[in-house]
Amino acid sequence: MMTIWTLETIAQRIAGTVQGQPDYVIEGLATLKSAQAQQLSFLANPLYRPALATTQAGAVLLRAEDAQDYQGQAIIVANPYAAYAQLTHYFDRTPKGLVGIHAQAVVSDSAHIDPTASIAACVVIADEVIIGAGTIIEAGAIIGARVQIGKNCRIRANAVIHHDCILGDRVTIHSGAVIGDDGFGFAPHQGRWHKIAQIGRVVLHNDVDIGCNTTIDRGALDDTVIYEGAIIDNQVQIAHNVEIGAHTAIAACCGISGSSKIGAYCVLAGGVGLVGHIELCDKVQVTGMTMITKSITKAGSYSSGTAFDSTENWKKMAVRLKKIDEMAKRLRELEGIVQQLTLDK
Repeated sequence: MMTIWTLETIAQRIAGTVQGQPDYVIEGLATLKSAQAQQLSFLANPLYRPALATTQAGAVLLRAEDAQDYQGQAIIVANPYAAYAQLTHYFDRTPKGLVGIHAQAVVSDSAHIDPTASIAACVVIADEVIIGAGTIIEAGAIIGARVQIGKNCRIRANAVIHHDCILGDRVTIHSGAVIGDDGFGFAPHQGRWHKIAQIGRVVLHNDVDIGCNTTIDRGALDDTVIYEGAIIDNQVQIAHNVEIGAHTAIAACCGISGSSKIGAYCVLAGGVGLVGHIELCDKVQVTGMTMITKSITKAGSYSSGTAFDSTENWKKMAVRLKKIDEMAKRLRELEGIVQQLTLDK
């Protein structure tokens, strides 16, 4: 039976209060700019407040203070963005997958797959794999030997999870991600690089989300570990033996070098780089394109590099940067002269 999404029904799901007609029907979600009469929108960022005056949305998720001067229909909640996030799952059209194993899947006889799991066409599941209840493995995914996947996970199309890796419950691995392939381990000897077998695993705790085309290398000896609730964006490289703390967020194109440890509740913006064998404490925020070259022991925001400018100005600044050491020496000499003149008086 299909749920009819009235404002009252929605408000009950998100602990909100209706301002307007409780039986008004909502058919979808949209931005303030594009929403139509049967759609619900939200205001979370003050930058979009001007759009509230012209939106055609049937109703808007608002904080109480924003709803005071709004004449349209609304659902008043403490956190509109969190409420919107919750509601997206009710309107999500992503196929759920059919329970059971598709006839065109290749599944080892020694694999143990819960009967409520969904295994799509062209999936390959190797020996001694364990897949928990409600987990969905989409078309073309490859699950290596002895991998353990918990309950209600989703492995998207063409993702690869290599041997012995462990996933907790409600883990999502998006398309093209590779979990547990070899780390970059080579020993130099007599003018050649000699491959080091990577014999650790990747362990992903509950509620971890891994973006498209992200790669997480298995440990060289100990495991690469990502703790509960961490979220990793697309095209991130996580090297062997890295540890990432609970509920940390890492944006696209970051590069995390081997054996680095990142604390809980950290945020790494796009393009951040970490050298190997360093540690970031809990609650560190790193701005985009920053290079972290040593451990951080105090929570807070950190940045490196210079902001963009016109090419002409940037070139001038680059020339001046090269002269900073020389200028510093001259400044010290001048300080010495001033000090001496002061003493002579």
